[in-house]
Amino acid sequence: MADFWDNFKHALRMFRTNPGFTFAAVAALALGIGINTAIFTVVDAVLLKPLTYPDADRIVEFWNTSPDGKNPSASVPTFHTWEQQTNVFQDTAAYDTNGPGFNLTGALPEQVHGIHVTQAYFRLFGAPLMLGRAFTPQEDSPNGGKVVVLSYGLWQRKFGGNPNVIGTALSLGNEPYTIVGVLGKSFVSSPEADIFLPFQFDPNSTDQGSYFEAAARLKPGISLAQANALLKVAADQFRRRYPDVMGPKEGFAVEPLRDSIVGDARKSLLLMLGAVSMVLLIACANVASLLLVHATGRKREFAIRAAMGAGRGRIILQLLTESVLLSVTGGVLGLVIGYIGLRGLLAMSPGDIPRIGEHGAAVSIDWRVLAFALGVSLFTGILFGLFPAIGASRPDLNSTLKESSNRAGTGFHQSKARSLLVISEISLAMVLLIGAALLIRTFLALHRVNPGFDPHNVLTMEMSLTGDRFQKTAGVAELVRDGRDRLNAIPGVEVSASTCCLPMEGGFGLPFLVVGRPVDKSQQVGAGWMSASAGYFEAFKIPILRGRDFTDRDAAGAPGVVIINESMAKKYWPKENPVGQQIIIGKGVGPEFDEPARQIIGIAGDIHNGGLGQDPRPLMIVPQAQVTDGITALSARMGPVIWLVRTDTEPHQFISAVSEQLRQASGGFPVARVRSMDEVVVHSTARESFNTLLLSIFGAAALLLASIGIYGLMAYSVQQRTQEMGIRMALGADRSRIRNLVVWQGMQLTIAGVGVGVCAAFGLTRLIASLLFGVKSWDPIVFVTVPVILAAVALLAVWLPATRASRLEPIEALRVE
Repeated sequence: MADFWDNFKHALRMFRTNPGFTFAAVAALALGIGINTAIFTVVDAVLLKPLTYPDADRIVEFWNTSPDGKNPSASVPTFHTWEQQTNVFQDTAAYDTNGPGFNLTGALPEQVHGIHVTQAYFRLFGAPLMLGRAFTPQEDSPNGGKVVVLSYGLWQRKFGGNPNVIGTALSLGNEPYTIVGVLGKSFVSSPEADIFLPFQFDPNSTDQGSYFEAAARLKPGISLAQANALLKVAADQFRRRYPDVMGPKEGFAVEPLRDSIVGDARKSLLLMLGAVSMVLLIACANVASLLLVHATGRKREFAIRAAMGAGRGRIILQLLTESVLLSVTGGVLGLVIGYIGLRGLLAMSPGDIPRIGEHGAAVSIDWRVLAFALGVSLFTGILFGLFPAIGASRPDLNSTLKESSNRAGTGFHQSKARSLLVISEISLAMVLLIGAALLIRTFLALHRVNPGFDPHNVLTMEMSLTGDRFQKTAGVAELVRDGRDRLNAIPGVEVSASTCCLPMEGGFGLPFLVVGRPVDKSQQVGAGWMSASAGYFEAFKIPILRGRDFTDRDAAGAPGVVIINESMAKKYWPKENPVGQQIIIGKGVGPEFDEPARQIIGIAGDIHNGGLGQDPRPLMIVPQAQVTDGITALSARMGPVIWLVRTDTEPHQFISAVSEQLRQASGGFPVARVRSMDEVVVHSTARESFNTLLLSIFGAAALLLASIGIYGLMAYSVQQRTQEMGIRMALGADRSRIRNLVVWQGMQLTIAGVGVGVCAAFGLTRLIASLLFGVKSWDPIVFVTVPVILAAVALLAVWLPATRASRLEPIEALRVE
C-alpha cells in the first residue's frame, strides 16, 4: 500500500510539471469516455434493462408472417385462435397501440390517450391496482357496459387523488363511463395511456380487420421454439377455416415482447455504440502515443532508477499508476460530458426511440452507467498504459546513460510503435467518416424525393369521434360537412378537408376484386385503403391524372365511387384504362366491410404514403360519406378523424380559429396533435436525420483526434531530429528539401492509414446498408472523396511541423542537446 501511495504522489508531481501533456491526455480521454457514456446510457435503457413486468422474459407478442415480412396486427378471429392455445400460453391479452384518443368532455374538454384492452391485460402485465378492480369477463363481453380504468396520472390530475372516485362517472364524448379502478403509480403501459376501456369482442365475430396487437405469457417449461411449432399447427387450422383470409405461405409466430418493443431501434443504437467505441479507441491511441513520447523523454530517469535497484515490476507499476490516474480523471470529466451529451442526444432524438419515456424521462445516469464509466476508465488506462510501460521498463542502461541528450537515437524510423498508433487512428477515422458520408448522401437523397403533394401552408389536426352519434357514417358525414363549411368561411383558408390517414404516415390495406375479371384464389390481390372528403386532393395539390375528383354529391345515396393512384393503375391495369371499371373492396374480410361494387372515377398522382424512402404503393381512396357503418364504427376505435386546412399564409396563426370552429361543429370535442404538414414531412425523416447528425459528430471527433495524433507525432519527430536536420542543412540541404522530407514521412503514415481504413470500410459499411437510401454501401463518390478530405486534413497537420523544421537555423540546431 505504501508503494502504491508513493507511486500516486509521484504521478501527481509528474502531471503538475507537465501540464500540457496532462491536459491533452485527459481531454482526449474525457471526450472518448463522455460520448461512450452518453450512448451507453441510451443503449442500457432501451436494450439492456429488463422490462418492468413480472416474468417479462416469458412474455411474447403474436405476429402474422408472410413472404413479405411480418406484422404484429391481429383480428378478432386470429386473437380467439391464439387465446385457445392454453396448453402453451396463459393470460393471452389484446390491446390497441394507436388508438384515436378520447375526449374528456365537460367544463374543460381535453383529449387523453386511451387504449382498449381485454380483461387479461392487467394480469399479463402485472398492473397493480391502487383503487377498485380490473374488468370482469362480463364487462369485457358485448354490451358489457361502459366502464373505465384510470391511470394513476389522470386520477391525480383530473380528480386530485380523490379516494372516492370508484363508481363515479367520467364523461367521454358526452357519454358517462363508470370508473371501476385506478392503477398504481408504478405501472407504465406501452404505449402510455391515461384510460383503459374493455374491447368487448364478439366471440362469434368473423371480422378480419387487423387493428390491434396481442401478447401472452409462455407457460413454465415452454420454449419459444415449442410455441412457434404449435402456432404453425394453429395457422393450418385457421387457414382451413378461413381459406380466403390466410394464404398458403402465411402463418403465425411469437417473439419476445422486448424484441417487439425495441424493433429496428436496436440496429441504429448498436451502430452508434460501435461508432463511439471507435472514437474511444482513437482517443486511447492518442494517449498511448503521448505516453510513449513521455516515456522516451524519461529514459534516463528509468535507467538511473534501474541502476539504483528498482525492479522492472516497480517501473511498470509506476507507469500504470500514471496511466490509470489519467484515465480515471478523464472518466470523471467524461461523466460530466456524458451527462451534457445525453441531454443533447435526447433533445435531438426523433421521438420514436422506444422505452426512453416522454422527452427521455426514463433515461438517467444510474449505478449501471457509473459502473460502465468506471470500467471503461480502468480498461482504457490499462490498455493504453501497458504497452508504453513494458517498453520503458527495459532500458539499455549502458547506452542510455552514455547519451548526452535524451533526443539521441529517437528518429522517425525508431518510432514504429507511435507510427502504428497513428496509422490505427487514421484508419478508424476513415471508417467513421465513410459511414457518416454515406448517411449524409442518404439524407440528401431523401430530401430530393418529390413526396407527390405540396406540404406547404397545410395545417393538420386530429379529433377523436367518440359516442353513439359517430358510430354511423351519416353522423360523421354531417360533422365533416358542417366542419368544412365553417373552416372554408375563415378568412385566409383556401380549402379544407378531412381524412383518416395523412401522407407519410401509412394507412390500411384491403383486398379487392375487379368486376368481370377471373379470380385467382392462389394469389390475393390487395392495395392500400383510405377515406377522404371532397377537397382532399385540392388541399394537398395532388393531381388527378385522369377522370375526376370527389365532389359533395358523392354522398351516401349516390353510386359508390373510388379513386386509385397511378401505381395501382400501372400494376393492375398495365395496358388498359381503369377509369369506368368497377372493383369490390374488402370482400371476405368481414361483414363490416361488405359493400357493393364501386366505380373507378379517377387516377390520382402517387404520394409516398409509407415515407420518402419507400416507393409509392397501390392505393384506393373512397369518399368519407360512402364508407360502410361497420368501417365507420371500427375507424372510431382505431384512429381519429384528421382535419386538413390549406391557408394562404403561415398556417400556425390559424390554429385558434380552426380549433374553435371544429369545437362548435362537433359539440364540444377538442382537437389534438396540431401540426403543419411541413412538420409531418420533417418528422418522417427524423430518424435518418438523427443517425446522420450523430455519425457526423462522431466522424468529426475522430478526424480531429487523428489529426492531433499525426501532428503530435510529426512535431515530436522534428523535435527529436533537430540536430540531424541541422547537420543536413550544414551539409547543403535546402529548406524545401527538409520540409518535404518531414511531409513525406507524415504522409506515408496517412496513406497507410487511409488504405487500411478504406479496406475496412468496404466490409463494415454493409452493416448500415439497410439504413441507406439512394446510395450503395460502396458508393464510389464517397470512397474517393472522403480519403481525399482526410488526406488533405492530414497534410495540413503534417505541414505545420514540416514548416517549422524548414525554418531551423543550422547553428542553433547543432547547439540543441
